[in-house]
Amino acid sequence: MRLTINGEARDFPAPLNIDSLLTNLGLDPRRIAFERNLEIVPRSEYPRVTLNDGDRVEIVHFIGGGAGPAAALDAADGDPLVVAGRRFASRLIVGTGKYQDFEQTRAAVEASGADMVTVAVRRVNIAEPGKPMLADYLDPKTYTYLPNTAGCYNADEAVRTLRLAREAGGWSLVKLEVLGDKKTLYPDMIETLKAAEVLIKDGFDVMVYCTDDPLFARKLEDVGCAAIMPLAAPIGSGLGIQNPINIRLIVEQANVPVIVDAGVGTASDAAIAMELGCDGVLMNTAIAEARDPVRMASAMRLAVEAGRQAYLAGRMPKKRYADPSSPLAGLI
Repeated sequence: MRLTINGEARDFPAPLNIDSLLTNLGLDPRRIAFERNLEIVPRSEYPRVTLNDGDRVEIVHFIGGGAGPAAALDAADGDPLVVAGRRFASRLIVGTGKYQDFEQTRAAVEASGADMVTVAVRRVNIAEPGKPMLADYLDPKTYTYLPNTAGCYNADEAVRTLRLAREAGGWSLVKLEVLGDKKTLYPDMIETLKAAEVLIKDGFDVMVYCTDDPLFARKLEDVGCAAIMPLAAPIGSGLGIQNPINIRLIVEQANVPVIVDAGVGTASDAAIAMELGCDGVLMNTAIAEARDPVRMASAMRLAVEAGRQAYLAGRMPKKRYADPSSPLAGLI
């Protein structure tokens, strides 16, 4: 019997059910999602589903993609980030891709103080089933995994990816991004809106990557997205916030969290995003490609906290001329 597994044709003796196949491949069924001929197979059905000659199979798992472990929320914490009813102590969300290894990923995430991390859904390497996995370093019981659709260029690909993610890990809070082209990685907003509508009807809580267009941001909120995530600049560019006026307009009209996503380069960029009134910042490259990722992760944590406090405090008004700090009355 010949099966095509993750694009590779392989021969197996028949009969064969999914459980037996996974055992043969050395894969833990608790850590993967299984798709047969474009249909997701629930984990409970693995012992009962018999594979047939010619079946096309996809087996996917999570990889790194986008003080210490997450700080616990308690009654004294009066300013949590709340997304789709879930409370998070940190307003910094970090990606888990581009690091030199999983150990550096773990150290940087811990230094960031983040309690939500983005992860990509990719094919399992069936040639090396025993390789370390992200979950070995970042415990899903400690951190909230936020599956994303990085690399998807249409709504159908994005929906399929997130359905597999839900099967693999049980998470319904997801990050949707549908890219328009490989050069700019700007979001295709027509396909993004289409995917968002399908996913929300399917029971997902959708945090959505989008352009900094206030009108599209409103449309995404109107269809039920749980958080709006406008870009600051192109993904991985490090250019910082290019259009603060539009970010401010999105913040002012939104009734759900607004989280700047993509383009942050250094700590001052993160602080500016928070001072504009954003509810959080998501970043990956700014930390992972810094000369010292762990130290940069710590800097980003402090910047997000400082920017939030500055926003809540309310900045002084800008003035055209000098205004002395010391009183002039009683001057010698």
